[in-house]
Amino acid sequence: MAFLVLLGVVALLVIVGIGIYNRLVGLRVRAESAWSDIDVQLKRRHDLVGNLVETVKGYATHEQATLEKVVQARNQAVGAAGSDPAKTGAAEGFLSQQLRQIFALAESYPDLKANQNFQQLQAALQELEEAIQNARRYYNAVVRDFNTRIHSIPDVLFARLLGFRGKSFFELSDPGESAVPQVKF
Repeated sequence: MAFLVLLGVVALLVIVGIGIYNRLVGLRVRAESAWSDIDVQLKRRHDLVGNLVETVKGYATHEQATLEKVVQARNQAVGAAGSDPAKTGAAEGFLSQQLRQIFALAESYPDLKANQNFQQLQAALQELEEAIQNARRYYNAVVRDFNTRIHSIPDVLFARLLGFRGKSFFELSDPGESAVPQVKF
């Protein structure tokens, strides 16, 4: 009889362990998928920034320093893409700062400001920034759920045993960097 009780307890622990493991794996996969979505959006952003710089070059030839800063920031963001969320967030924040300078620069060049291609790129960038913000919010929500699970009882017992580690949030260092760059015409 004691053997059957012990066997029942062990079976129950195995079933609970399997359930916890599957739930943690599911959250980890969702977090990785959400990060992949952010990565795709950021790559689209990097391509769009390259097109924006080329458009501005034709109008603002003596603003080379500003354009070089944007290109440098874009290259840093491309280099940080797919890495640690903190590194990626810092690089993307720097790129956002530099993009604000390009849009401010457009105020000094009425022909650039009126250029249809520039306006389309600006609108596309604003839409993309909103998509990135939504993807970042979803990723952070999944990471929050995952991190909460691996630190809550009873999941913490299995998580430590099975090697689950917390994930980093994708945050920007300056709250102002999360704002969508805007220029009023």
